[in-house]
Amino acid sequence: MSEERAPEGIEVGKPSIARVYDFMLGGKDNFASDRKVAEMALQIAPDAPEAARANREFLRRVVHHLAAEAGIRQFVDIGSGLPTQGNVHEIAQEVDPEARVVYVDNDPIVLVHGRALLAKNDTTTVVQADIRRPQEIVDHPDLRRLVDFSQPVALLLFSILHHLNDDEDPEGIAAGLRDVLAPGSYVAVSHFHNPGAARPEAAEQAASAEKLFNENLGTGRWRTREEILAYFGTFEVLEPGLVPLAEWRPDSDDHAERGITYYTYVGGVARKPESAEAPGAMVAF
Repeated sequence: MSEERAPEGIEVGKPSIARVYDFMLGGKDNFASDRKVAEMALQIAPDAPEAARANREFLRRVVHHLAAEAGIRQFVDIGSGLPTQGNVHEIAQEVDPEARVVYVDNDPIVLVHGRALLAKNDTTTVVQADIRRPQEIVDHPDLRRLVDFSQPVALLLFSILHHLNDDEDPEGIAAGLRDVLAPGSYVAVSHFHNPGAARPEAAEQAASAEKLFNENLGTGRWRTREEILAYFGTFEVLEPGLVPLAEWRPDSDDHAERGITYYTYVGGVARKPESAEAPGAMVAF
């Protein structure tokens, strides 16, 4: 994408989280400001593109599991980013063409590209909204048109909560979103991770990356395992728990190398128990 072709209203001189991520995935929907931040990140973590691919592979495995094994037919993907290969609706609708998917992002360029991609898809839409105002997401008429919160929903929070600063109450936002979900729903999270003393080299990289992101994007938190697990509340965390992305139910199609970023990006999935079930246990489906 060139600056001359930027859609109206897009700030090309200000780096965007979605576009930096797009660059890491080898995409073309990014500008010089985005590439500058990405290239600085690569100085700290040369294997950062590997981590971005691991996140996409994690998304693919999670969505396929929830659609094919857990029977979920409603997906809300908050912080969806720019469309790429293996989008949520493509994975879910391969299992069931009637599966409903709502993408949510606060970047206007995501809305432009997403709506163009989905022009002829009646069971998928894109909503421009900010996770910092979760009630606006839950009440959005385009979301409500497709999603019935009285039935199980998969809430996908991939690479979004680590872009909420501590003073923005990410735990409270996650709790509010979980509260609207029916029993049998799922929450999936991927998040930047600081492993601390368990892996000093990775922890040092995490601290450097956090400084870089905050200086250039104004956001980015590499949190501890305990902080990330708190986003699941009392939901039942599925096996194998909160783990490096490549370790969540891997399959033969995955491509993952154990660089430093392998340990600084983790993910997990949890299920909202039925009212008669005791919460907090780890389960496998």
